[in-house]
Amino acid sequence: MPSRSPVPSRTPSYATVLRTRHAARTFGAALLGRLSYGMVSLSLMLAVNAATGSYSVAGAVMALYGATSVFLSPARAALIDRHGPRRVLPPLAGVYAVLLGALAYATWRPGAPAFLLGALAAAAGAGTPPLGPVMRTLWSGLVADRELLRRAYSLDGVAEELLFVSGPLLVGVVVKFAPPAAGIVVSAALILVGTLALVSSPAVRARGAGVAPSDDKAAGPEDPPAGRRLLGIVGLRHAVLVTAAVGLCLGGLDLLVVAFAEQRHQGAGAVSWVLAALSAGSAVGGLAYGAVSWRASNRARLPLLAAGLGAAVVGAGLSPGVYVLAALAAVAGLFVAPALTTAYLIADESVGAGSRTQAGAWVNTAVNAGSSVGAAAAGLLVDRLPPAVCFAVAAVPALLCAAAVARGAVDSGPVESGAADGGETARGAVSRS
Repeated sequence: MPSRSPVPSRTPSYATVLRTRHAARTFGAALLGRLSYGMVSLSLMLAVNAATGSYSVAGAVMALYGATSVFLSPARAALIDRHGPRRVLPPLAGVYAVLLGALAYATWRPGAPAFLLGALAAAAGAGTPPLGPVMRTLWSGLVADRELLRRAYSLDGVAEELLFVSGPLLVGVVVKFAPPAAGIVVSAALILVGTLALVSSPAVRARGAGVAPSDDKAAGPEDPPAGRRLLGIVGLRHAVLVTAAVGLCLGGLDLLVVAFAEQRHQGAGAVSWVLAALSAGSAVGGLAYGAVSWRASNRARLPLLAAGLGAAVVGAGLSPGVYVLAALAAVAGLFVAPALTTAYLIADESVGAGSRTQAGAWVNTAVNAGSSVGAAAAGLLVDRLPPAVCFAVAAVPALLCAAAVARGAVDSGPVESGAADGGETARGAVSRS
C-alpha cells in the first residue's frame, strides 16, 4: 500500500502536493484522460452537425449524451466503490472508446441516420469513466493532512478548469486538418490511454477492491448502514444542494452572456472574452483559496461562497457594457472553484472510505445537471424579461440555497449527521477539483 504523506510541519504548498509519493504520476494520468472530456462535446456537436446538416439533431444528440453521462454518474461511481477502479475503469473506458469510434465512423461523411447517432451517443454517455471522482478519492488516500487535501482538491479543480478551456482549442486545431469526427477519435484515444495509465499507478494498484484503503476509516465517518441512501447524510445533502444551485447559476450565466452581447450588437469574440474571464477568475480563485489556511469549517464556508457567486451575478446584470460584464464575470469566477472544492471536501468527510467515489459523483452530477437546467430556464426567460432581471433570476438559486444551507448548518450543529469523530466538520477546524 502506498504510504500517505505525513502531516507537514508548516503550511503545505502546491509543490508539496505534487511531491507526495505517486501523486504526480497518478494526477498526470487522470488529467490526460480528462482532457478527452474537454474535447468530446465540441467534437461531437460539430461532427453530428456536419453529418446531418441540422443543428436541432446535433442538439438532441448532445442532450442524450449529456443526460446519460450526468445522471448515471453515481451508479458508475458506486460500481467503483464496490469493485475498485482496476476492475471497473478499463472495461468502461474500452466500451466508451469503442462507442466514440463508432460515432466517429458514422459522422465521418454526411448521411448518418439521426436515430443511430442518438443511440450511439446515449450509450457512450452511459459508459463515461468517472475519472474526476476517482482522482478526488485517490487524493484523500494519498494525503492525510486536511490542509494538504484542500490544496490537492484546489489544484485538481483549477487543472480541470484549464482542461475545459484548452480542449476546445485543440478541437480547433484538429478540424483545420481533418473532419470534425477526427476530434472524436482523439477523444477516444485520450480516455483510453489516460485510464490505462491511471489504473497502472501504484496508488491504484495497492488499493485492492476499493479506491480507498480498507484501513482508512479513521480518515472519515463510517459508511452509512446498509440500505441507507447517501443523500440522507446532512453534510453531503447540503453539498449537493449548493452545487446544484451553482450549476443553475452558471448554466444561466453562459446563455445570458450570449444574449447580452447580441443585444449590444457585439460578436462572438465578445462572448468568448467574457466566458474566458469567468474561467480565469475561477482558476485564480481556486489557487488562492487552496493557498490560504481557513479557520472556519467547510460547512460554514460553503454557503458564503455560494452567496458571493450569486451577488456577483446580480451585479453582472447591471453592467453598462461588455468590458464591465467581463470584469464582473471574473469576480463571479473567483467563487466558482472554491465553492466546488469545498463541496467535494464536505462529500469526502461526510462518508466512509468505501463510499467516497459515489459521494463525489453526486456533487459532480449536481453541478452538471444544474448547469443544463439553468441554460434551459434562461432560454425561456431571455426573450421575456429585461437582461438585468434575467441575471438576478439566475442568481436566485445560489442565494436561496446559501441561506438554507447556512441555517441548516447552524441548526444541526458542528457535527455531521451520522459523522464519526475525527472528520473535519466534527473538529470544527480547517487545518481540491
